[in-house]
Amino acid sequence: MGAETVISAAVTIALFLMCAAFFLTAWRVVKGPTLPDRIVALDMLVAIAIGFIAVIAIRTGFNLYIDIAIALGLVGFLATVAFARFVMRQGMEPEAEEETGPPPPPRGRQGRKGRARR
Repeated sequence: MGAETVISAAVTIALFLMCAAFFLTAWRVVKGPTLPDRIVALDMLVAIAIGFIAVIAIRTGFNLYIDIAIALGLVGFLATVAFARFVMRQGMEPEAEEETGPPPPPRGRQGRKGRARR
């Protein structure tokens, strides 16, 4: 059994396992009960896509795919950060208003002076 046979078998097994992971993660994106669950699943899909690209690079021997995987990793990270900021802004503002009511008016130096004069 040569090295090429071992690598071919490993690539085949890796592709099969990543296909299973991809479908399970896609199910979490569709079924996910909350928005953060879906965001984490989308981030996992990016990681699985990077794995696919890396395995294909090993199988074909074309090293440019590694550069594509690195770029996809950077874009995926930025997308996850953007989604997290979106959830933070959307999720925290309505809760704060519902529990405590509208925020009080800002009190600066003018507000204190105005009260002192009364």
